Amino acid sequence: MNIKKYLFAAALGSLTLATSCRSEDPAPQPTPTPTPTPTPPTATVDPVNEFVWKAMNSWYYWQANVPTLADSYKNDAAKYAALLNGKTPDKLFYGSLLYEYGKTDRFSWIENNNKIIEASARTAEVESITGLELSLFPKGGGSANYVALVNYVVPGSSGANAGVKRGDVITKINGTYLTKANYGGLFGDSFTITRAETATSAVVGNAYVVTTTDKNENIPIVKTSIDENPIAFYKVFEMGGKKIGYLVYNGFKIDYNDELNAQFAKMKADGITDLILDLRYNGGGSLTSASGLATMISGNTSSNYVYMEYNSKHTNWNGYDPLSPNIDIYNVVNGHPEKTGTQPINTVALPKVYVLVSYQTASASELTVIALNKIIPVETIGYVTVGKFVGSHTLYDSPNDNWIIYEKRNTSHNWKLQPITFKYYNSAREPHPTVTYSDGTVEEGILPKSENRIHPYQWIGNVKEFGATTDPELKRALELITGQPVSRMAVPFVETTQKVISQEKNTSGLHIDDINDYLRRKRN
Repeated sequence: MNIKKYLFAAALGSLTLATSCRSEDPAPQPTPTPTPTPTPPTATVDPVNEFVWKAMNSWYYWQANVPTLADSYKNDAAKYAALLNGKTPDKLFYGSLLYEYGKTDRFSWIENNNKIIEASARTAEVESITGLELSLFPKGGGSANYVALVNYVVPGSSGANAGVKRGDVITKINGTYLTKANYGGLFGDSFTITRAETATSAVVGNAYVVTTTDKNENIPIVKTSIDENPIAFYKVFEMGGKKIGYLVYNGFKIDYNDELNAQFAKMKADGITDLILDLRYNGGGSLTSASGLATMISGNTSSNYVYMEYNSKHTNWNGYDPLSPNIDIYNVVNGHPEKTGTQPINTVALPKVYVLVSYQTASASELTVIALNKIIPVETIGYVTVGKFVGSHTLYDSPNDNWIIYEKRNTSHNWKLQPITFKYYNSAREPHPTVTYSDGTVEEGILPKSENRIHPYQWIGNVKEFGATTDPELKRALELITGQPVSRMAVPFVETTQKVISQEKNTSGLHIDDINDYLRRKRN
């Protein structure tokens, strides 16, 4: 190409020289300079929203299913700018970048200043709570009213200080009976409650009906900042020649790994022969904590435990997370885990474990069932679980470090993402368990075998403080272990379409807290 241009210029020069001496010829004119074609202006986009888009484009598990996250989407500068500009990061995230949000993806979230925006999960180590962990039940029998059962009360909270106890039934908020229109106020900043004097549940036809009478009270409840200890209760039952440990564990919180390990040291000292692990109110948490718990229970220190599957852009991250004889210890500072040390794991090395589950059991709790069951038998008691067999890790505005390094983040803002980035499977990579409902709907979740099923409506009138053997699931587990009857079940189990509603559970699902530690452990 350059040669042709050079020859053309030489010929043109010779012609000009040969004719320039002829007086009748006009004087040569300079060659005009061509006007350059203007470059289309590059559209300016919001820098925080561009972080959100690029991080999601890279890591989101369902990236290939979201048209606005396609690699080619940013090639149309005007369309890309229209998507990213004129909205807050949370509006972009929830409104344009998630796959079937609320259906397929029910679990991704975005946060600013360690506060979740428009989602139920959170990662901050201290949160504002009323201290009342609740389940909501339609009363049935033609009534439009609801009742709220207190699953447990966080010590030191407003609810605990007001004398509210596990098993209490709430019938009114701010002096008005609970309905679908107002029960959301139970998760507000301040309100009053009225508890039931009596509360019973009975089967009428093929459905549960709740009957209550009211106390004459209006108890004020307010949110306060509390760091909830997930190790809620421990007791040893000596029955049928066995020492049965009962542990209520309400969240896989990485900054409580040391306390969980210490709890198993106590179990070992107590000489427990069997374990009932209560995960009914545990919505998940840290993979590190979940793997450590598996070793604490089983004594296994080396087997592959869980398999993680990422999107097509990060297949090099696919692999197994193995068990270990040690557990890492962390503090959480400003919403970020900081490793402080490592401890040898205390283990009771049991041949089997009994796990209590419910419609609030999710993520790392479900992992504990399906993954631990490949190492020792796991028998579940309760009702169908959430079916959350996905997980995440935090994405920061650190584009030069694959969006994953906290220390390299852009500190001009405090937005960070917790989208679903992987699916998990047990070590055999078996399909996730599913449940088929009476209307033919099939959904993922863990359903105990028929003789171990307890419907949440059976809690009403039977659930008291933790450790009371009137608790239907605890009663069933004790009977399975000892072979002896514990107490009579007053309300029978029936399959019903009645929906029990959970409060917005304060959990972050299954997540990887320490990326570098995961990569160090990972096996292909």
